[in-house]
Amino acid sequence: MNGTFIHLNLHSQYSIVDSTIRFPELMKECVSNNFPAITLTDQNNVFGMVKFYRKALEFGIKPIIGCDVFIADPDDITKHDHLILLCANNEGYQNLTQLITKSWLKGQTRYGPRIHKSWLNSGNCKGLIALSAGTKGDIGRCLTNDHHDLASRILDSWLKVFGDRFYIELARTNRQFEEDYIEQALFLANDFSVPVVATNDVRFISPSDFEAHEARVCIHDGLILSDPKRPRNYSNQQYLKSASEINSLFVDIPEAVSNTIEIAKRCNLNLDLGKSFLPVFPIPDNQTSEVFLLKEANKALEKLLTRNKLKNKKHDSLVYKRRLQDELEVINNMGFASYFLIVSDFIDWAKKNNIPVGPGRGSGAGSLVAYVLGITNLDPMEYDLLFERFLNPERISMPDFDIDFCMEGRDRVIDYVSQKYGNEKVSQIITYGTMAARAVIRDVGRVLDQPYGFVDKIAKQVPFEVGMTLDKALEQDDELRRMYSQDEEVEAIISLAKSLEGLVRNAGKHAGGVVIAPENLTDYTPLYCEEGQINVVTQFDKDDVEAAGLVKFDFLGLRTLTIIDLTLRIVNESKLKKELNINEIPKDDAKTFELLRSCNTTAVFQLESPGMRDLIKRMRPDQFDDLIALVALFRPGPLQSGMVDDFIDRKHDSNNININYLHPELKVILKETYGVILYQEQVMQIAQILAGYSLGGADILRRAMGKKKIDEMATQREIFINGSNERGVSKDTASYIFDLMEKFAGYGFNKSHSAAYALLSYQTAFLKTHYTSHFLAAVMTTEIDNTDRLIMIKDDCLKYNIELIRPSINNSFYEFTVLNENSILYGLGAVKGVGKSTVEVIVSERGGEPYKNLNEFCSRLGMEKINRRVLEALIKSGAMDDFDISRKQLNSQLADAIKSADQGARDIAAGQNDMFGLNGISKEKVNENIEIPEWKEALFLKKEKEALGLYLSGHPFHAFREDALYFTDGDLKTIHSFETPNLKTSKRRYHQPLRDVIISGLIADIKRRGNRISVILDDNTARMETVFFSEGFQRHKELLKKDQVVVIEGKLRFDEFSSSWQVNVENVINIEDMIVQRAKILIIELKNEQESTSILSKIKQTLESSEKGKCLVAINFNGVSASGRVDLGDEWMISPTKDTRDNLVSLLGEGSLRLNY
Repeated sequence: MNGTFIHLNLHSQYSIVDSTIRFPELMKECVSNNFPAITLTDQNNVFGMVKFYRKALEFGIKPIIGCDVFIADPDDITKHDHLILLCANNEGYQNLTQLITKSWLKGQTRYGPRIHKSWLNSGNCKGLIALSAGTKGDIGRCLTNDHHDLASRILDSWLKVFGDRFYIELARTNRQFEEDYIEQALFLANDFSVPVVATNDVRFISPSDFEAHEARVCIHDGLILSDPKRPRNYSNQQYLKSASEINSLFVDIPEAVSNTIEIAKRCNLNLDLGKSFLPVFPIPDNQTSEVFLLKEANKALEKLLTRNKLKNKKHDSLVYKRRLQDELEVINNMGFASYFLIVSDFIDWAKKNNIPVGPGRGSGAGSLVAYVLGITNLDPMEYDLLFERFLNPERISMPDFDIDFCMEGRDRVIDYVSQKYGNEKVSQIITYGTMAARAVIRDVGRVLDQPYGFVDKIAKQVPFEVGMTLDKALEQDDELRRMYSQDEEVEAIISLAKSLEGLVRNAGKHAGGVVIAPENLTDYTPLYCEEGQINVVTQFDKDDVEAAGLVKFDFLGLRTLTIIDLTLRIVNESKLKKELNINEIPKDDAKTFELLRSCNTTAVFQLESPGMRDLIKRMRPDQFDDLIALVALFRPGPLQSGMVDDFIDRKHDSNNININYLHPELKVILKETYGVILYQEQVMQIAQILAGYSLGGADILRRAMGKKKIDEMATQREIFINGSNERGVSKDTASYIFDLMEKFAGYGFNKSHSAAYALLSYQTAFLKTHYTSHFLAAVMTTEIDNTDRLIMIKDDCLKYNIELIRPSINNSFYEFTVLNENSILYGLGAVKGVGKSTVEVIVSERGGEPYKNLNEFCSRLGMEKINRRVLEALIKSGAMDDFDISRKQLNSQLADAIKSADQGARDIAAGQNDMFGLNGISKEKVNENIEIPEWKEALFLKKEKEALGLYLSGHPFHAFREDALYFTDGDLKTIHSFETPNLKTSKRRYHQPLRDVIISGLIADIKRRGNRISVILDDNTARMETVFFSEGFQRHKELLKKDQVVVIEGKLRFDEFSSSWQVNVENVINIEDMIVQRAKILIIELKNEQESTSILSKIKQTLESSEKGKCLVAINFNGVSASGRVDLGDEWMISPTKDTRDNLVSLLGEGSLRLNY
């Protein structure tokens, strides 16, 4: 091995506690420094091992795998020593895997994982080379504390375990005790004839990375960078030093440097990545998995044929049987029989245990074997789905079923799999959280000890988009760019954040990935868990675990399945009609397609986004195949390529005979998509029919087209043209068709996936059409913690004239309940701060006996089951309106009711009984006779929103509705009803005349998309998006706060993407300012009983104390004996501010004022 030095102790970002090293930069630096090998020794894990190994080989560098492990202190759980373990060979790697796993599963404490020295012996450390870890190891600790005899004994014990594979590690990084340690270590090494080795305990690549590294350490440890008392465990010398730098440092100990080369030569781990090890399905009666699959699949097909479940008119039973045998032959020859049986088994278990399962997703829906076994729920023959798109005998790859389960039942299925195959063989997969753009700004701001508000302001300028980076944010957001360029503190935060952005921050659990191993998991990957063996996962992520040979199964949670299942339960419990079975609904229901064409697709799976609604509006679907096409078309490629326009134009062209199918033989393939090559399966079928490809070969062609490899495409072009020519197709025509296929292959979609998701889209649309209130109640229940979704569904209820009834302490359950077709009862689970367990207690105690008042409610439940915060939320939400007193009065009684309930509980505990046996009913009555009027409307609604997250019984805009009509162009519902521009069916028109408009509403939401800011107005008739650019938003930002009511002036335009009206904003005015500016006359209405001198005197005092302005005042008398109006003179003109109006209303009561404009 060439070179004079190899780094043998290096942490990467996957250590999580420290290090800023990323593998691509590391390998580039190794190449520039001519390092022939490099070592990875992350702390207590090998999270990054596979990525490191592959990246090193890619750069022509020898990878050395190891780990920096913690050795437990037997006398103090808070302390540990370090030991560096390196894999000399594959046996060493297996032993390291076992030891690391044991440290997490058996040796973990709240201070981290530990390996107990007593676990180690010459057998389970075979194949491992050990470095003493310098001053951080047990030998180093003893030497720096002058315990030389103990150091000798410890070294002797390590030599018994590792023999000539133990090295005393030396480092010179300008840290405390290093030189004293080296001096003592050299004597010890000489006494025992143990070799020494030089390392640099590397944590970052260059000296300039030190500050970023220290910040990373502080982020992990929760410390402040400038704190003089914080531990300084690292130095600026722990960078990836060159061989010459290390040689200079150890010029007095040259053997320590040369030994790094010797160790590197001893390390020869060869990982066989990419080879798969399939799990084994337990087969009865000693059959092979292949024979058993054959029997099960044929039996299942016969059952379907007997029950006439296969209603496909295009194919008879012989065609089905022939295809089944062909698929089974491929599956068995490729060795995947066990895989199909395993998937079929856990899906069958889920269905038998009432856990909803999706119809299938991805290319797996193209398998007839999967369909007959119940893995998928779509007949692939009916929809021309191809098995070869899923499994191709000419391109060996693992099958991959992505299975959707109901959110609530998925974990039960995973538990079943663990129990069936054994916990030692089944695990979920690790995932890594990274320092994302917004979060890393907050982290850096905290460690720089900047004020929270200052940092929060910077972070909020970063657009909230998937894949957003700080560089993108600076490019897109003018205000962030201005702050960065003009404020040194902002620049310091962002610059430091950029150096940390994307680093691994923590380990978690992949939502749905599960691996099943044929033997113990630790034969393939180490395991990781939280303290107490909670959430055991592989140490390799989803990509690396497959590279290591394990087969991944995706147990995905899909909320839509929960919604469908809950809707069915609500419908069937209501016994409206015969029991509803979602798998038996007709796929050609006219009313369902009518709903879709109306674009009322809120909560309809995959079809509710503004862009999708626009596509639906243009396509006007009228058959199930249209939904399959919709899912396939709604992607950037088709939308931008003109494919969508061609498809829609041809669909609506009454003279379809003019469609060019490219070649007569292709009509049968392209007819369903009007001559447009939309699906990947069509590319494969064209190659098969026109050029004589096998479907397996056609799948290889499809993949080649997708990857656009020039050499491979040239070969495929020649095969296609020659094959077509042999079948009578001219070379020019074949070349033209190949060019089209190549163009659309990049846009083509997997029809199997599209068909499966279209089925869920149709099912949800059907339920919304025929069981609207039941469906919307189910959606709200499944989204019970998502306020934004609840608001959206509340608005949808309004469209369908379905009333949302306030929550009720005596009638509501946790979930939303259907009262009838036109009303839904709010669920107590949607009240903020009231958890499911609390609701269960309330419902259980209620039984058949309603709660009578607040005092009794508190007494019956007891304050150990419910706290003040919950009671306040229930009052504010309206759940206690059942007691027929104002919410304000209930709130005022709360302290006494709690005190009374506590006293009652203490009496019971003390064994006090009265002669009537009224145990637990407090004898201290809360005074309910004193009536307290309700909170004013604004406060009432504010508190209601605090409890529910939305306005239910009213809306703050109601107070301004009548006034707003005088100075706006109508309510938002009216604006939305304006006639849309005369657009063609599919062609977009980007230049349209704009009209001036004035609108008003409550600011419901503010969304940033780069330099564009959307402010959503809500006036309780509809919502409307108003659009600002950064400069305009900054000009009006003091007015633009959530829950403020504003008036907006601007240009009305029709947004074709969202298929709705929007306003490009020119000016923003607070509605109170608008009222003051526009009001001409304030009219005071006096009733008969108010015609007293004292009332008039108080009115006079109020007007005299009011701000002067340009609004006249008039008084209307509506007495018994007389009525009339008195217009006060100009000297009484006022400014009708909110304070003035509130003072008059407080004096005269609600409804006593009105303004004329």
